[in-house]
Amino acid sequence: MTNVKFKKVLEPGKIGNLELKNRFVMAPMVTNYCDYDGCVTERFKAYHEARAKGGVGMIIIEATYVTPSGRGFPNEVGISKESHIKGLRELTDTVHKYGTKIATQLYHGGRQTHAAVTGQTPVAPSSIACPVCQEVPEELTVEEIKEIVEAFGQGARRAKEAGFDAIELHGAHGYLLNQFLSPYSNKRTDEYGGSFENRMRMPLEILKATRESVGADFPIIYRLTSEEFVEGGLTIEDTKMFSRILVENGIDAINVSGGVYETAAMIIQPAAVPQGLFVENAAAIRKAIDAKVPVMVVGRIKEPEMAETILENGQADFIVMGRGLLADPEFVNKIASNDLDGIRRCIACNQGCIDRLFMNLDIGCLVNATTGNEMDYDMDKKTTKKKVVVVGSGPAGLEAARVAALRGHDVTVYEKDDKIGGQLNIATVPPHKDEVMDLIKFLTESLHRLNVKIVTNKEADVETIKDESADAVIVATGSTPVTPNMSGVDRKEVVNAHDVLSGKAKTGKNVVVVGGGSVGCETAEYLVTQGKTVTVVEMLEDVMMDSGAAVKALMLLRLAQANVNIMRKSKVIQIKDNCVLVKTENGNECVINMDTVVIAVGVKPCMTLSDKLKGARIPHVTIGDCVKPRKIYEAIQEGFAAGYNI
Repeated sequence: MTNVKFKKVLEPGKIGNLELKNRFVMAPMVTNYCDYDGCVTERFKAYHEARAKGGVGMIIIEATYVTPSGRGFPNEVGISKESHIKGLRELTDTVHKYGTKIATQLYHGGRQTHAAVTGQTPVAPSSIACPVCQEVPEELTVEEIKEIVEAFGQGARRAKEAGFDAIELHGAHGYLLNQFLSPYSNKRTDEYGGSFENRMRMPLEILKATRESVGADFPIIYRLTSEEFVEGGLTIEDTKMFSRILVENGIDAINVSGGVYETAAMIIQPAAVPQGLFVENAAAIRKAIDAKVPVMVVGRIKEPEMAETILENGQADFIVMGRGLLADPEFVNKIASNDLDGIRRCIACNQGCIDRLFMNLDIGCLVNATTGNEMDYDMDKKTTKKKVVVVGSGPAGLEAARVAALRGHDVTVYEKDDKIGGQLNIATVPPHKDEVMDLIKFLTESLHRLNVKIVTNKEADVETIKDESADAVIVATGSTPVTPNMSGVDRKEVVNAHDVLSGKAKTGKNVVVVGGGSVGCETAEYLVTQGKTVTVVEMLEDVMMDSGAAVKALMLLRLAQANVNIMRKSKVIQIKDNCVLVKTENGNECVINMDTVVIAVGVKPCMTLSDKLKGARIPHVTIGDCVKPRKIYEAIQEGFAAGYNI
């Protein structure tokens, strides 16, 4: 790897006596790809193999429970018994084939889990429920604490036997070690609570037990929540002090992160959170420990230039990347070959990863349909070249065209508008959504490289398809906004959210947005930034119910700060001159003055072309919103499958 522009990130680095070929480390991210007993599966191995092949210096695999009481997710990987070693050894052997090092992250979920997952009541330093998980845990006895310390030591032994190159102790994100350290979650009055010295006792005992199990020369990393962002929680001053003590006790590296479940947006940051948010904390910790051991930093470091600058400035020694490697396993290789335009960047939507994980599903990636599906798709598999026509250039259509062209087919895309992208173009308009443009750029660049023919300002019909003599037709005509059945909806001051975001429709000073889903709330925020006064009226009990928890929490906070009036369990009955009549939650009626009403109550499939093709008996495949309106995640998944299966 000799790219001069990115010399620092591509140079070797050491953690203890372990040398990594570059300064990129894959962050641990729970996948739910293992079996119910926590054993490694072929899918789990294939997922990690793709990232190792992509050039990353070291992979830290997901939170690995050392005892069943600490398991946080149904199909999480385990290291709690001897039978786990065989599969883990197969995993490390697979990763090592590519010159990539691999570590495991030993952890216990503590109160941040559920009895349905562990089979028992969660345990914690104190009998205080996590505000998110909401199950009151049992307070650990001193004897039980000693048993968990021993379990970490045994997990470390198994990890070394399984061929791991290093161990990371998960002391972050509100899990058990973090719970003991923090006064936010630790209210004990014995030797494990109260003073800072007492609260750090269990993590240090675990570090000692781990060291005794693996020996003096085996690298041990500590993942640290640098700030919890909760009242009464850990601050950077606390964690600087603790970092110095970790170094005194023989830690080999410190991995800087932040947040607990209550502040989950700081753990897996949505696009509304600035990139590189923990860099300053990492720099502060590095200074506090006099750079005696390497400091690793995570948190929306998606741009190669930012990663290089962090290392050049001495703010950290290693760059830890999670979702960026879900989006593009070849991220590091592309930097090395200076193919920056070819990188498929994470857009921090959280739809495929953390949102699915917290529904206890297996993770995926919105921009990369092969994440977790590495065994299902063989892009080197030979196919007979065919003429393919794709109608519609939204995310589903563009992805179908890209994959079909990658497979060697001759592809033409028809788009009725003057530019490609479909609803992705309006998705970039609201505040904090500009990174969606990264997906448009990637798809556009890919189609250009693959010589896909793109015809804009042309609404393809049956005759168009016949003239093309296509071997395969993919219909991705998307959806159109729904107009609700309400009195006055046809008035001139009524517009739809799509037209507002695309610039086709203007609004007055006072705006009522009908519909409080993600589109309605994003439109409301967009209008507020233009100086408008906005009221959102939603029939359901809450807004943003189609969004993940972190995205929703930040959106509601911003709307509250912007004084957006949100009326839940309310319904617009009639739109009249300069006002709307609303039936409120308590059954009363009220009048809201307005200049413009924006409709954001959803979309419906646009199936006109598909219906006509059926009538003409022309075989075709439908994908994306024209099948059923959903999210970009499903559009990309279906687009990939359609392009691959030709």
